[in-house]
Amino acid sequence: MGRINFTSPWLRAVAPIVGGLAGFAVLFGITWIFAGMATDNRQRNPETVPQTFEIGQVKDVAKIIGEGGPILYPDLRDSTGRRSIVIDHTGSDPAKGWQVYYAYPRDRGESCLVEHIKDTRTFKDCDARILGVGDLQLPLDVRPIVENKKTLLIDLRTG
Repeated sequence: MGRINFTSPWLRAVAPIVGGLAGFAVLFGITWIFAGMATDNRQRNPETVPQTFEIGQVKDVAKIIGEGGPILYPDLRDSTGRRSIVIDHTGSDPAKGWQVYYAYPRDRGESCLVEHIKDTRTFKDCDARILGVGDLQLPLDVRPIVENKKTLLIDLRTG
């Protein structure tokens, strides 16, 4: 195969640049195609999305809640905050007594997120009302799971 010889100084300067840009364009196009295929695959296979969220060892989490009150977790599904949850524990057995609540009052919608009052079992809502943990909304699609009497998980499956 013969080699192309450019006689013009302008072509000798520009040809390698154009060739390099074309190479990067091909590489970018291939990467774009693979990224699109990976995203489509994730949307078709929802089981690749985690169905549970590990909180930690039940003894440790129960101790933290006993000392500082229920734990408020930001939304575990997306960044809207509408599915922020509160994890509570009551009783002396770390393997039992777990409850999850949404982080908004029972009598208000999800737009009225609560704020935990440090080292208490109370919360302040969007209207500055002071609420107990039992005043928060119980979820239908989130529940606590104690695995092997040791590990606390939050089940995020709907239904």
